[in-house]
Amino acid sequence: MTTVSPTTAPRAVTKKHKQKLDWTGWKFVGPFMVVFALVLIAPVVYSIWLSLFKEQLIGGNSFVGLDNYVTALGDARFWESLGRVTLFLVVQVPIMLVLALAASLALDSARLYISSFFRIAIFLPYAVPAVVATLMWGFIYGTQFGLVGSLNDFLGTAFAPLSSTWVLASVGNIVTWEFVGYNMLLFYAALRVIPNDLYEAAELDGAGTFRIIRSIKLPALRPAIVIGTIFSIIGSFQLFNEPNILQSLAPNAISTYFTPNMYAYNLSFSGQQYNYSATIAIIVGLLTAAIAYVVQISGSRKES
Repeated sequence: MTTVSPTTAPRAVTKKHKQKLDWTGWKFVGPFMVVFALVLIAPVVYSIWLSLFKEQLIGGNSFVGLDNYVTALGDARFWESLGRVTLFLVVQVPIMLVLALAASLALDSARLYISSFFRIAIFLPYAVPAVVATLMWGFIYGTQFGLVGSLNDFLGTAFAPLSSTWVLASVGNIVTWEFVGYNMLLFYAALRVIPNDLYEAAELDGAGTFRIIRSIKLPALRPAIVIGTIFSIIGSFQLFNEPNILQSLAPNAISTYFTPNMYAYNLSFSGQQYNYSATIAIIVGLLTAAIAYVVQISGSRKES
């Protein structure tokens, strides 16, 4: 007859208890993992699989390896759309982040009357759906019926926001109007967690407003600025709604390959080129991830 020592029994109970806790955790995480796999991982894997095949007149959908990627790297339309989005990113994102930063600093300064009203007013455009916002601004941009047309008649000018020259800037204005409030709230939340002791110490040392902003607020905002920059980069490469809706108002200025996403969309749904469309999407996704990773690493090094 075997006996269980007093020291081994509690260990066995503890081990079983730990296993039960582990399974309990997986029960909570399990539903999310299933949804994550079905919504994100499965479509990405399927897109990669599609990009390795090509629909041919003879043989049907056949395996071609990396031929679609070689074709995409030599596609002038793809490079044109990518260059346009890159220009959009370089110009629009800094302007949007600077405006959001200025608004958050102004709200945090406690020198604005009815600051809660301004906070809601700046954030409100983000709550407007992109389709509604684009249609609204499309009406404003109209030279025959919109606000711009009325101003042209009054001033005797011929400014056309939806012309080939100005359409990218017009799209950037819409995106900036939509997302300044989101980034402002992101920066404002980071400012609100700064300890008041730092401000009191700075005032005792005779630091002025700009010195406090430069030495306390901006360093504390660096992680939020990095996050806002990464989100803005991802959003820039995903640019689709605004130019796609405005295309009906400016068909000569906005082509079917105005942005990489529009190019992939039209290749898939209008050209029935699902394999090549998946290739474009994979390349843009990898490029976006690489740039976002570089920005994150750069921001982390500066913070260290």
